[in-house]
Amino acid sequence: MAQDFSPETESPALLPSSQPGSRPPGITPALSPLPCVTVGKLFLQWAFLSHLSNAPVIPASPSSLGQELSLHLPPSVTGRSWSLAFCTARDGFSLRSLYRQMEGHSGPVLLALKDQDGQRTTKFFPLQTARSSAPQMFGAFSSSEFRLSRGFYGTGETFLFSFSPQLKVFKWTGSNSFFVKGDVDSLMMGSGSGQFGLWLDGDLYHGGSHPCATFNNEVLARREQFCIKDLEAWVLS
Repeated sequence: MAQDFSPETESPALLPSSQPGSRPPGITPALSPLPCVTVGKLFLQWAFLSHLSNAPVIPASPSSLGQELSLHLPPSVTGRSWSLAFCTARDGFSLRSLYRQMEGHSGPVLLALKDQDGQRTTKFFPLQTARSSAPQMFGAFSSSEFRLSRGFYGTGETFLFSFSPQLKVFKWTGSNSFFVKGDVDSLMMGSGSGQFGLWLDGDLYHGGSHPCATFNNEVLARREQFCIKDLEAWVLS
């Protein structure tokens, strides 16, 4: 069972500040819901879900990337179907909206992000500008839904990952239990010495990634601080 941990040494005060409700120029939320096939483009282009379930939610073709990542998921989700609970293309850039979309879900979450610096030409994104050694995408598997919490919660099944372009998975080291923590203005995964493995601000526009003791991870994005281009959260159907 997931538990909340409240370490006094780990504080979101180190996170860069942002104006509540602000949104970068040119970015507006969709006015109406779009089909999963349209907005679920991160995992669709990974062709990922075809390797997570026997009956995928969206049509997908086999992908070596999807096969590799599916091998790291816990046995409890093997053969299960996934559905798109939240995406910035449909639901806008808001952490509060992400929390609202998580209501009613009590299971694991797959989080996929693409930053504005990590654009490169591949068979998945042929129209993007190439940038050498920049991760294509990155994200996390959380054993529990994202929610507001007083302290860290989750289990050792939680992990971080990146494609750069090869898959790298950073699993729990056992050093601490700082898996996930949800605040009104930030979402954090992994911590140690005041740094977070992955954090997102309240506007889901700015984020950061640092090596942390929880996962002994590398920086997931091209830079320690990044701007989010796309974000999706998938839950078990």
